[in-house]
Amino acid sequence: MEEDKVTAFTRIKSFSIQSKRVWLVLRKPSMDEFKAIAKVSAIGLLVIGALGFLISDLLTFIMP
Repeated sequence: MEEDKVTAFTRIKSFSIQSKRVWLVLRKPSMDEFKAIAKVSAIGLLVIGALGFLISDLLTFIMP
């Protein structure tokens, strides 16, 4: 039982140290970076949606 508490405490402490390290490196993206990320995300969503639609349409055509 005590070993579980020690490991849980160690895990929580390790997680908090790692989270603090990430927090210190964070910064706000510039507008150009934000626009690039938004464009890539939108294109990815459109491609995945188009593929899903085509597969769905193809399956309904093959197996009515």
